[in-house]
Amino acid sequence: MKNEVLVETSARHVHVSQKDLETLFGAGYELTVKKMLSQPGQYACAERVTVVGPKRELAGVSILGPCRGATQVELSLTDARSIGVNAPVRESGDIAGSGACKLVGPCGEVELTEGVIAAKRHIHMTTADAAEFGLADKDVVSVKIENDNGRNCVLGDVVVRVSDSYALAMHIDTDEANAACCAPNQMGIVIK
Repeated sequence: MKNEVLVETSARHVHVSQKDLETLFGAGYELTVKKMLSQPGQYACAERVTVVGPKRELAGVSILGPCRGATQVELSLTDARSIGVNAPVRESGDIAGSGACKLVGPCGEVELTEGVIAAKRHIHMTTADAAEFGLADKDVVSVKIENDNGRNCVLGDVVVRVSDSYALAMHIDTDEANAACCAPNQMGIVIK
């Protein structure tokens, strides 16, 4: 069907800077690729950390690689509330004034004064994909998710992100995926 996009669930995870990685895991440490992800060059790592908030902690949170310029923690709103952390809905990388937490690794701890967000739902597209869909970078669309589970829904405020370094896929968090009863290989229909 035209205007279909694969809907992928992005569970809680952490992106780390090289400096914070070395604080958490030791000087000169390098991330270990566990599994390549759908977005080119992105991967889940073998390394995990504990995310600590004022109320409680989330142990065993995955790190995604490669390292970034700034450390960022992406949680669902349910996760954030459960540990007592403010996580504004933001696009990845927009961490100014966002939530605070502590990260604990086997060799050290990092206190983040900002960096905790709930990722804004989004669709990755190449320029060719965007042309086919009739969309441009930063457009905002809705996506209809239908299945046989009795929870069909339309998700609004989906930002389109266009780069030739992307692969076509929509990313939503676990709260959104559960609300829509998303199954593996779930497809969505983009509505302009």
